[in-house]
Amino acid sequence: MFAVTVSDHVMVAHSLRGTLFGPAQRLHGATYVVEATFRAATLDDDGVVVDLGRAAEVLHAELESLNYRNLDDDPTLAGANTTTEVLARLVADRLAERVADGALGRPEADLDGLVVTLRESPTAWASYERGLDGS
Repeated sequence: MFAVTVSDHVMVAHSLRGTLFGPAQRLHGATYVVEATFRAATLDDDGVVVDLGRAAEVLHAELESLNYRNLDDDPTLAGANTTTEVLARLVADRLAERVADGALGRPEADLDGLVVTLRESPTAWASYERGLDGS
């Protein structure tokens, strides 16, 4: 299995619901390093999983909708507890939509999966892995 990873970062504000989160129940900021890994069993005719430049542009474009935003005020996230895990799934699902739309220049059927990792710090991160057929 081949894999290509691109990364970017996003800065958000949010609060988390539940006593588990202690002081993070209050509004606070978070800066995540976001990694998107695209997987394929085979390379395309150019010898790549996906073009790194295109993948980086698509990731950046998807993160722009979250960057410098208070996620508590985002109507598309109403009712969601915006944990790192939830945000990883959100970004992965949005990237999967872009793959399906052809934004990476390789057919969705040629790619086997996608993993999105949000790093909160050098010692803590969460990931979400999904297929690219809607699974």
